[in-house]
Amino acid sequence: MRIFPDLAAFAAAVGEHLGESEWHPVTQDQVQQFADSTGDHQWIHLDAERAANGPFGTTIAHGFLTLSLIPMLGQEIYRVDGLTMGVNYGLNKVRFPQPVKVGSRVRGGAELIEITDVPGGKQAVVRWTVEIEGESKPACVAETVSRLIG
Repeated sequence: MRIFPDLAAFAAAVGEHLGESEWHPVTQDQVQQFADSTGDHQWIHLDAERAANGPFGTTIAHGFLTLSLIPMLGQEIYRVDGLTMGVNYGLNKVRFPQPVKVGSRVRGGAELIEITDVPGGKQAVVRWTVEIEGESKPACVAETVSRLIG
C-alpha cells in the first residue's frame, strides 16, 4: 500500500502508477446481491443452466458490479492522509472490454493521471484497470474523478 502524507504529496505523483490490489474472487452470491440491489436480473448473470449454453459459457458479473469494486480494490493500493473527506465526483470514461466470469479473480491497478485545484482541496482523475486473472483483456478500464478535501 502506498501512503501519501497529504494532498501535496499525492499531487506530486501525477503520471505515476500507484500500484495493484490483491486478487479477489467474484462469486455468484455477489452477482445475486448486485442483481437484487439494482433490479438487473438478466439471465446471463443469474441462470447458471441457461448461461452454460450462452455466449460466455457461464454466468458473468454485471459490468457495473465490476466498476463498483474499484473503491474496495483502491483501499489496498493507496491512501491519502490528512483529508477531511473524499467524494466521488464522476467518471470520464468507462469501458468493459472482457466479461468477468463468475468464479474468476480480479485485481485493480491505478494510475494518477490528473490533479486540479478545487475549493478546499484537489480533484483527482485516476485511471483504473481491473484485470481478470489469466485473461489478456481487462474487465474494466475507467477514469474516476474524485474530490479530495484537506
